[in-house]
Amino acid sequence: MVTMKFNPIRIAWTMVVAICFTGVSCNDDDQPEPGPLQTGILVKADATFGQILTDSAGQVLYIFSRDADGNSACAGNCLTLWPKYYSSHAASSEGIDSEDIGTTTLADGSLQTTYKGWPLYYYANDEVPGDIRGDGVGGNWFVAKPDYSVLLVQNQLVGGDGTAYTADLMPGEGLTSYLVDAFGRTLYGFVNDRYNTNNFTREDFSNNGVWPVYESDVQSVPSTTDPEDFAEISVFGRTQLTYKGWPLYYFGQDGARGETKGIDFPALGIWPVLNPDSPEATAP
Repeated sequence: MVTMKFNPIRIAWTMVVAICFTGVSCNDDDQPEPGPLQTGILVKADATFGQILTDSAGQVLYIFSRDADGNSACAGNCLTLWPKYYSSHAASSEGIDSEDIGTTTLADGSLQTTYKGWPLYYYANDEVPGDIRGDGVGGNWFVAKPDYSVLLVQNQLVGGDGTAYTADLMPGEGLTSYLVDAFGRTLYGFVNDRYNTNNFTREDFSNNGVWPVYESDVQSVPSTTDPEDFAEISVFGRTQLTYKGWPLYYFGQDGARGETKGIDFPALGIWPVLNPDSPEATAP
């Protein structure tokens, strides 16, 4: 359960005022100026996870891999263990773009704060500010961070023709784990690429609109992935992120976060999504 936290600045100021009322001399020079109250989302440094997001009291915030489309998939008993976070304030720390802060409306009409489109949650088993006991729970929950290069979602694969597919690309319903960027846009590999070698993109980038390269360097990655599986390559002067040797791409026709229209373009298996179970790319 998330508990109310004390504000030491406000407490100190209250004590000063109380002393003045008891008859002790107290002029303007004796009164310390109260510091600004921090509200909204903060960036904190953690020895294990690096930069993380917290609320204004230092309580750690999390994201859920099943919120691929930006809507909260946590309801009922899930919210007992993972209470939603909501604040009418945006951000109070450097390192957060206020444009990345938003809200989503839940089924009951209440609001939940989002970061880069991800609904934010607390973890009920975090007892004190700074506790990070929820990261990796069920393979679905990750501590919220401002600098993820990629994230993992669990979502239904749906091709460009509207057909639902399972993880083995058979028609059917079922959640598949796959890599997305920090804003939830799906990332793909190309079957004809080789280890850390882009065989698709033309030197003049004339085909980049169809399968844009994912231009990113290696920063934070989900704790259920191996950081050593990520690398950077140069593609005609641009930096492309790779995973297990697979250069990563967007699909130009994916218009919204979590969409997977590229899995059957031009045919199934040519542009697969990637996850920790994916094999390494073939050596050049």
